Amino acid sequence: MRRSTSLTQQNALWLSAAFLALELVAALAVAWFLMLPMARRASGDFAELLALSAETWSELPPSTRPAFERHLMDAHGIDLRGAAPDGLRQDVDHGPYVRYLEQTLSKEIGRPVKAADARVAGEDWHWVELPSGGRTLWLGFPHSRIGTQPLPAIFLTLAAGFALAVLAAWWLARRIVAPLRRRDAAAAVLGRGETPELLPEKGPREIAALSRRINVLAREVHELLDGRTTLLAGLSHDLRTPLARMRLALEMLSRRPDPSLIERLEKDIEEMNRLVGDMLELARGLGREAPVNDDVEELLDELAAGARAGGANVDVSAETSSVNAPPMALRRLLGNLLSNAQRYGAGGPVELRAVSEDAAVRIGVLDRGPGIPADQIEAVFRPFHRVEPSRNPVTGGSGLGLAIVRQLAQANGWTVSLENRSGGGLAAWITVPTIAPST
Repeated sequence: MRRSTSLTQQNALWLSAAFLALELVAALAVAWFLMLPMARRASGDFAELLALSAETWSELPPSTRPAFERHLMDAHGIDLRGAAPDGLRQDVDHGPYVRYLEQTLSKEIGRPVKAADARVAGEDWHWVELPSGGRTLWLGFPHSRIGTQPLPAIFLTLAAGFALAVLAAWWLARRIVAPLRRRDAAAAVLGRGETPELLPEKGPREIAALSRRINVLAREVHELLDGRTTLLAGLSHDLRTPLARMRLALEMLSRRPDPSLIERLEKDIEEMNRLVGDMLELARGLGREAPVNDDVEELLDELAAGARAGGANVDVSAETSSVNAPPMALRRLLGNLLSNAQRYGAGGPVELRAVSEDAAVRIGVLDRGPGIPADQIEAVFRPFHRVEPSRNPVTGGSGLGLAIVRQLAQANGWTVSLENRSGGGLAAWITVPTIAPST
């Protein structure tokens, strides 16, 4: 099975290829637009000097020609001879400078000129044959006079640039991949159902956004694990009391049948059924439903009528006509809040109120009970947390009502808040945005 390359290797290869291509384009541009024009101009000037030197030599008196030859050698590095040097090599492939020189000399004298090579004093020289005064002269100059070596320079630059590009690309790729490896490790921990260490939310925008998303998931997993532990512990605790009472009632019934014991068994079974129902409601995920336009006042009147049938004193005040929300979720949420207000409101009046705000509708359930201590307002949303310490289901409920309210609100993008009222009592507000939150 072929082993796939890592992200670091892929990035290093692609970046190296991009750097190499950029260097190649730059080298070709320098050679074509800078080095070749300079070589053409320099060779043209030197070709004119060679042709002028040959012509001047033939016009000088013979006695002055040796001095002129020495001057050419000392001043310009040109060796002028009347005969071809020894070891002359024809048909040698020359670089751009010598080829431009041949082209210019050919135009100057009107016939093709081909440079040849020969070694002089252990150094390579270029030689050209030029006509002068009815004879031919050989003029030579050392290879070192040209100075520039474009092809070796280009190849050396490309090789050095490629090596530096590979190192830079490898270093850059590792810097890019290292944060992803940390996020991959955190995702693997989340996949095992564990809570990873929170990641730093810094760095490039995409990495920071990914870190925030993983941190949010980590917190949610942590809350789910805590909630699962709390649910299991609370359920086992709250079921033991009715089970103990049922065991005692059954033992007494075996000795002496009594209708009151049967009634107690039925109440215990009803209590256990209610507790299990609340647990199922909290745990089944609160699936999303499509929002519809619902008449707020009609909804509140319907809830109030059901509460009044049970003997509660409920008033309705609606300053807004409609709300766009999932109807069943909103009724379940307000029903739980109204049930809490009836249980803890000490028989006082309960008010259902709806008001419009900027881009939202606020619906409140207000009672005149004892309220909630300020340090427990957030804690009451945790499953099985009860302000009333007796854990009596008649006076304290199951401790799941507000947990269900918070979960319903979060599932639909609403916010729920509790605040103590001046003069006593509690106000529970649910804020429903009129613009659907982005997902």
